[in-house]
Formats: sequence, C-alpha cells, structure tokens
Amino acid sequence: MKRIFLLKGLDCPNCSAKIEKEVGELDGVQSSVVNLMKQTLTINVAQTAADTIASQIETIVHSHEPDVEVSEIVQEYYIPAKKQDTNTSYNNEDKKLTIRLAIGAAIYGIGMALTVFAKVPLPVELAFLIVSYVILGGDVVWQAVRNISKGRVFDEHFLMSVSTIGAFVIGEYPEAVAVMLFYQVGEFFQSLAVKRSRKSISDLMDIRPDSATVRRNGELITTSPENVSIGEIIIVKPGEKIPLDGVVLDGDSMLDTRALTGESVPRSVHKGDEALSGCMNQTGVLMIKTTKAFGESTASKIIDLVENASSRKAPTENFITTFARYYTPVVVILAAILAILPPILFGGGWTEWIRRGFVFLVVSCPCALVISIPLTFFGGIGAASKRGVLVKGSNYLEALNNVSIIVFDKTGTLTKGVFNVTDILPANGFSKEQVLEYAAQAESFSNHPIAKSILAACGKEIDQSVISDYKEISGYGISVMAGEKKVFAGNTKLMDSEHVKYTACEKVGTKVYVAVDGQYAGCILITDEVKPDSKKAISDLKHIGVEKTVMLTGDDEKIGKAVAEELQLDEYYAQLFPDQKVEKVELLDSKKRQGSKLAFVGDGINDAPVLARADVGIAMGGLGSDAAIEAADVVLMTDEPSKLVDAIDVAKATKQIVMQNIVIALGIKSVFLILGALGIAGMWEAVFGDVGVTIIAVLNAMRILKK
Repeated sequence: MKRIFLLKGLDCPNCSAKIEKEVGELDGVQSSVVNLMKQTLTINVAQTAADTIASQIETIVHSHEPDVEVSEIVQEYYIPAKKQDTNTSYNNEDKKLTIRLAIGAAIYGIGMALTVFAKVPLPVELAFLIVSYVILGGDVVWQAVRNISKGRVFDEHFLMSVSTIGAFVIGEYPEAVAVMLFYQVGEFFQSLAVKRSRKSISDLMDIRPDSATVRRNGELITTSPENVSIGEIIIVKPGEKIPLDGVVLDGDSMLDTRALTGESVPRSVHKGDEALSGCMNQTGVLMIKTTKAFGESTASKIIDLVENASSRKAPTENFITTFARYYTPVVVILAAILAILPPILFGGGWTEWIRRGFVFLVVSCPCALVISIPLTFFGGIGAASKRGVLVKGSNYLEALNNVSIIVFDKTGTLTKGVFNVTDILPANGFSKEQVLEYAAQAESFSNHPIAKSILAACGKEIDQSVISDYKEISGYGISVMAGEKKVFAGNTKLMDSEHVKYTACEKVGTKVYVAVDGQYAGCILITDEVKPDSKKAISDLKHIGVEKTVMLTGDDEKIGKAVAEELQLDEYYAQLFPDQKVEKVELLDSKKRQGSKLAFVGDGINDAPVLARADVGIAMGGLGSDAAIEAADVVLMTDEPSKLVDAIDVAKATKQIVMQNIVIALGIKSVFLILGALGIAGMWEAVFGDVGVTIIAVLNAMRILKK
C-alpha cells in the first residue's frame, strides 16, 4: 500500500537522501522516495508493517532533523499547496537562527577584541570562546552525539564536532570557534538556497487559483475550487485565473496561457471552446461548465507532475549520493592516518600532525556536492516548465543530453494534423457527391482527423440510425452497413483485402478509397500542412548535436517522401502499422551510438506503445491531454516542434552546471586537502575549502533558474 508523509521543514538534500535510504531499508518497505520540493516521503509498504511504520519513520527523520514535523497525508488525490501556505525563503526559524548566530558571533568578537587589545588572561579568553562555541555549535555537537549513539558516525556533524573540539584540545581556540561559526553560516545559506529554489519553482507554477465563483440556486457563491463538482457553472471575470477545466457556455475573451505553455501570445476563446484551468482570463466575462474535478484539472496535474519530478533522480544524482556515502569514511580514516602515522614513524610533532588531521577533516565535508547537484536538477526542471516543457524526472532531463536519434510521428507532430478534402475522384458511374456521402457514412462514428475532414466536406447531418455493423480495422480502414449497402472506406490494403478492383491515385496526399457492395466507387484526396516551425526545429536539432532525425508515418510512400524532403529529414518510413512503428524504433535503437539515447516524439495518444519503447518518450501538444501527460516522459505543452530544442537546451545547461560544480568541488577540495596534509593550509583555509566552495557551488546551481 502507498502512504505519503509530510516532512515539514526539511531543506537539506543530504539529510533527505539519508532518510530515503534508511526508510527504504525498513522491514516491509518496498520503495521509499523523498521529494525535497514538496517536503514529502512516499513509501510502498506491506500491510503487515503498516501499523508500526509511522513511528519508525518519525524516529529516522528526527535522528537526522530533530525540528522537522512528521505527519501523514490522507487524501484521495494530491491538492497542491496554496501560495500563502508554501514556505517562504526566510521564515521565523531562520530569524531565530540568524539571532543565535549573531549573538554567538558577537560574543566571539568581544572575546577576541579583549584578547588582542586588553591582553586579558587565558581563562577569560576561553570563557568567551567556549560560550560562543556552545551558542554556535552546541546543536551540531549534540546531533553528532545522537548519531553516534545510533551507529551513524561518518557525517558532517561528526566531522565538524571532532575537528573543532580537537582544535580546542591542541590550543587552536579562536580557529575552533571560527570554523563552527562559518560552518553554521554556510549551512544557513544552503538552507536559504533550497528554500529560494523551491519558492522560485512554486512561483513559476503559480497557476492554482485560490477560489472559484459558482452559480448555485441562482446565486453567485465564492468557494474553494476543491468544492466545485463536475457539471457546475463557474463565472470567471477579467484578471482571474480559470479554476477548473471546462467548456465555455457564454462569453468571448482572450486567455493568457503563458504559465502553461510558455507562449506570450494570448489565445481567443468563444462559446463551445475548451477552457483550461491555470489560464488567466484577460478581457471578457466567461461562463464555463466544468468538465473535471479540481484534482483532475490541467493546473493540478501540471503542478503535481513538476513537483513530483524530483523523485526520479538522474544517474549523476545517484552517483553523488553513493559517492558521499563512501567518501566521508575514507577521508576520516585518511585524517586519522595523517594525525597518527607520521609522529610514530618519524617521532615528535604530535600537535602539528593532529592539527593537520583536523584541517583535513574540515575540508573533506562533501556538502558542496550533495547539496548543489540535486539543487541544479531541481532548478533545471523548473526552468523547463517555465518554457512550457514538463520533464517527469531529472533522469529524463539528463537523458536528453545524450539523445543522438530523434524519431518523429508525422501527423500532428511535424504536420498540423488539420486535414482538408482537396479532391474527389469518382469511378464506375458514381458521382462525387455519392462517393463523399458513402465515405461520410462510414466515418460518422470515428473521431480521427481524417474522418472529421470528410464529415466537414460532406456538410450535412449523417443519419446514423441506418448505419450498422460498424468495424474499424486497424491499419486498413472502416467497414459498415449503410442501409442495405456494404461500404468500405480506407487505404489500398483494405481494397486488396476485400478483393476490390480499384485505380491507384498518383497524387500526393492521404487517400481514402471507397467501395460499395464490392464495387470501387472512387477516391477522396485529403492533404495535411507542415507546421511553420518544423523545418527550423529539425535544423536547430542538428545544430545542437542530434545525429539523426527520422519520421514514421502510416501514410503512403509519396506523402512520407514529400514531407521528409521538405523538412530535410535523414530517414523516413511510410505505410506503417502501429506495431511496425515499434519495430522500426527497435531497429533504429539497435543502431544508435553506444551510450546515446533515442527519443520518440508523438501525440501521446495513438503512439503510446512507441513512446513507452523509446529511451525518452516525448508527447507533443500535451496541453489539456491527459493521455499525453500519462504516456510520455517529457511533455511539450504546445504543438510546436521547436519546444523540443528548448527542452534539450535546458537539459544541456543543467548538465553543464552539474559538471562545473563537480569540478569546482572536487578540484578545490583536492588542493586544500593536499595543502592541509602538507601543513601549508590552516583552519581558515579549511573553512573556505568547505563552506566557501559549497556556497560557490550553490550559487552556481541557482543560475539554472534564470535559463
């Protein structure tokens, strides 16, 4: 069974990783995921362990973060937090910590001033320094003691406690307090960075309206969107966000969809049009009949998708977590060897070598990596959502960096998917009107764009009561009884399978061949138009490193070739059944460069099997499409292929910052570890090697939010 716990106040990526690991190791727990953005822990637990799991989780959480509040969330569906309920980047707890650090620093400053200028005795100096140390680092030492008592030794609390207390023992009193002061300041800034990153992403996704105006019993009532049922009438005034998905019953307006799609140009809506939650109503008053409950509306689904994305970790994140787990014990052992072995081998100098060991410990904290790397991916997902690209996890964001082959569906992806009947070629004595009417009767139960174009061209109401024995034959077409006549409408494969003698149409376009009672009646020619930015998108993809672009289509060879040549695609495959598309993707996947990824771009509905088979499934034009959001790993919220370029651009920028932080952290720390071992670097340099590097890495990580 699935259970979700709220970890209110959790801001430390390092601690969240430890909590996730330890909860996952509990008996009966099949999976454990901490979402730092939502401050939640989601577990799948066996029924036998369900009764005691809550207390065990609380014990684990408080062993790492005593001030975090643990409570279970019991809801039918996730309702995103309202803006006023979200944590601010600087709250009351931060204010208390600021005051504590200021008092500790002031006492430390007074003690140092008295020592330097008044030449006070050592006991007086020690009194000031010890008091300031207790104020600044008492909680760190106490947490280290608690962790040691539970068998958790090698963490940052242990490193800081041992190194600073050891500094007191060997007479490095001012340095001991200074190290703890700057460590706490660094931790404070790290916490602020996480909160600001969370707030920035929350602001980007601030599409959840706080209220809805509902018409009930002839009166307008303002209520929470959660309390509005499907089928109720809501009124949305200019300047208000649409609270739930619905259909416009009355009114005309312009909608700002920027928060959903990244588009700056407003969309017009009229009576009968779909209106999606999260859009800002700009001009007229709209009367909307709701079609979805709040938890199932577009705004809620998008917020939930983005906020849950951090639970799917990238390989680099998982590597850093594992690396930190082994790295810390190794450097502690090396510090102990550095402090003990040289005096034993070479004699004398215990104090100096112990000091070097403590410097080694301070520098070795892995905070810069375990905090900045998740923070960068966290921000990358937010930056992508700002551009109208929803990435379901940092693993997919990282995978986009390595895409070498992109396979496109044609209709609705590279072309508009808006079909028009451009010609009718009758045969065997049938008129154009008869051919079109028979085709319309066959297509009257279908929602396919081709069917809609035929019905639109027919221009009259089809009497469905005379139609029976409707059969849709996948990859072929449709068979129906229209009154007493057997009608077939489909491609050449359908004509061949029914042994109908027909004349193949040589014109470029989608052809629907029509047969009545086994006799060929004629062909309807339907054309689709290539999207305006498809060609530029293909060109830009090649420019940023995509090695091969391929198109798959069920249309005939001539259409596929014409579109492929117009867009300058590398390969195309036409006249494919749905299962053949999967086979082609598997073939292309087997030929890709080792270590690279294959992405498939489709509409997320008809192409679900191919989306699932690709390394990265990308749904195009997912705005309002539940199927698209469910089927794909990445959702482009508009129908513009150029959004794919934006997605890869953000992914590459994210990976670049991640690699920069790895090089910065490991490079600078390695230098200071060597300098500390040689006795060149002291405690002050060690503080920069830990706290300074961490702050630099965190600030670098925050750059992705501006992308």
